[in-house]
Amino acid sequence: MTTGLLLTPGEPAGIGPELACRVAADRPELCLVADPGLVRRTLARLGLERDVLVLDAPGPARPGSIACWPVTMRRSEQVGRLDPANADYVLDTLRLAADACLSGRAAGLVTGPVHKGVINDAGIAFSGHTEFLAERAGVDRVVMLLVANTLRVALATTHLPLAAVAAAITPPLLTDILVILDRDLRQRFAIPRPRIAVLGLNPHAGEGGHLGREEIEVIGPVLEALRDSGLDLTGPLPADTAFVPERLGQVDAVLAMYHDQGLPVLKYAGFGQAVNVTLGLPFIRTSVDHGTALDIAGTGRADPGSLQAAVELAMQMSNR
Repeated sequence: MTTGLLLTPGEPAGIGPELACRVAADRPELCLVADPGLVRRTLARLGLERDVLVLDAPGPARPGSIACWPVTMRRSEQVGRLDPANADYVLDTLRLAADACLSGRAAGLVTGPVHKGVINDAGIAFSGHTEFLAERAGVDRVVMLLVANTLRVALATTHLPLAAVAAAITPPLLTDILVILDRDLRQRFAIPRPRIAVLGLNPHAGEGGHLGREEIEVIGPVLEALRDSGLDLTGPLPADTAFVPERLGQVDAVLAMYHDQGLPVLKYAGFGQAVNVTLGLPFIRTSVDHGTALDIAGTGRADPGSLQAAVELAMQMSNR
């Protein structure tokens, strides 16, 4: 039977545990997937008086408690100091949470920030939450969507060097991305006929082929074929004018071709309140829009706004 949401705090030395405790303290439907000792120590540092309710399966908290589905850390955290010994612990929390979502024991997953570098330092190949969860779910293609209030920006490519982007943008990739984006905007966001603006790759969307031909040879033909199948697509558009308010008011989402084409605008509009959503998974997954912030970990200064927004959006999608 499906319960509430699972929350993985992420890197134990970063701000994730304190944000998770602060948010879960007032959201009994959340269940932390974490080491109970870490949760207790974090609560003590924050001065929050909550019991830690250790469960043997996902479930809600009781009044005055935080629910915790336990995963054992390899070594106690040193706040602000990364320890490769805990890399497996971080991934174990994700495995347990993802498997619970896949089996229907949880309604969705909200993830705190992980540190890719320390996981790789531990000798584990890891490129990010999105790729890890896609592999766990057996899904070939997922889409990264960032949401800040009414602004939604999806990415055709994610963590690639800029020099590799043009070769990565192929007709099969764009077709898959747009089909997933259209489908999940309908299913997860209850938008009956999503209007999607698609950016070009080159300045001025290629300037008629004078600044690049990807718009003519790849992006344009894909959009035309998908329009024929019923998708409401605009583009390819010049990225420098696609985000003006009058254009954004006419669409439900924007598809950017690469990471730093779309996300600087999104983060300017809503940094600290934005939510990362993984589309294409067979379960709901949202996340914060920031990193582990080791420099302020343990100080109590970390802003929980993005995690609160991630929880709220996951709840809305679950209720739909």
